[in-house]
Amino acid sequence: MVRHRSSASLLAWLYAGLIVYASLYPFAEWRWPTTSPFHFVLLPWPRYWTAFDLVSNLLGYMPLGFLIFTTQVRGGRSAAVGGLHALWLAPALSMAMEMTQNGLPSRIPSNVDWVFNTLGAAAGAAFGGLMQGFGLLDRWQRLRDRWFVDRSAGGLALLMLWPVGLLFPTSLPLGVGQVLSRLRAAVASALADTPLADWGQTWLDTTQPAPDLSPLGQSYAIALGLLAPCLLGYAVSRSGWRRGVLVAAIALAGVGATTLSTALNFGPDHALAWLTTSAAVGCSLGVLVALVLAWVPRRAAAALGLMALTALIMLVAEAPQDAYFAQSLHGWEQGRFIRFHGAAQWVGWLWPYAAMAYLLGRIASREDT
Repeated sequence: MVRHRSSASLLAWLYAGLIVYASLYPFAEWRWPTTSPFHFVLLPWPRYWTAFDLVSNLLGYMPLGFLIFTTQVRGGRSAAVGGLHALWLAPALSMAMEMTQNGLPSRIPSNVDWVFNTLGAAAGAAFGGLMQGFGLLDRWQRLRDRWFVDRSAGGLALLMLWPVGLLFPTSLPLGVGQVLSRLRAAVASALADTPLADWGQTWLDTTQPAPDLSPLGQSYAIALGLLAPCLLGYAVSRSGWRRGVLVAAIALAGVGATTLSTALNFGPDHALAWLTTSAAVGCSLGVLVALVLAWVPRRAAAALGLMALTALIMLVAEAPQDAYFAQSLHGWEQGRFIRFHGAAQWVGWLWPYAAMAYLLGRIASREDT
């Protein structure tokens, strides 16, 4: 079989890393286990369990099983080999996480979790096998060849991850990259009671509230939040009408992910509460500018994307955090979303910086014109 460079490989590694984070969070109060790391394997069915835990364990490993299967098949191996890899790699990761949880007092290793993780991985691999059997993976390759340039796997992976980052509550719609405020707080805490405590006091002072962005500034930031992934898409896509379709898909993904996040935080009745006048103007402006730039060369699109991401990070860093935003964070970090907290949060924090690094690579590449 023909080997193809696939974004599934990168996504599989990233997803496995996020599973590790979600399984071991909050990484506090490690202890040396007093029992065998395998003691949980033969434990009876737990007395207390919830359907949410079972379903989340099942669904949590389905994408990993699918991605491992797809990576193997796209790498030239047979569907049977791809399925076998998914059926031992994903359960092995789950077993390693359950064993490691013996050292965390806040986590309880469970054979039920391992079984449902394994079933989820098997279901994901089976879904991949169905897609392969119906020729959908081959059709995706042909579609990708028509729409995107060679060596676009990294860019496509980033585009697929962008809506995931939007699921974590942001102080500004589409405002990914809100890590600088936390970084400032961490540095200030580390320098407290040291001779360097006064160094950079103005920059590190987290007690002073950030000035409110004007409605126009909010619209500008939201427009940049939508324009940046569009320009990333332009850097790996072929020019022409296809880019217009790409803009529509990115806009729908951004609006859908933000709406879903709002619904999870405040209930379905308030799902569109984020769509204020400033947000509507910003989204419209972002789409309009993206369509105007649809025919720029790929290298120029990468350079413009770098500029858009830099401006977005600066604006998001200055956006104030209101009471509703703090309430959202509390619900995600302390409530039932804790298993999804690590994945969405880290993607939302790091996505702009990963996109900037990727776009720098596209600019330096000799393949783009």
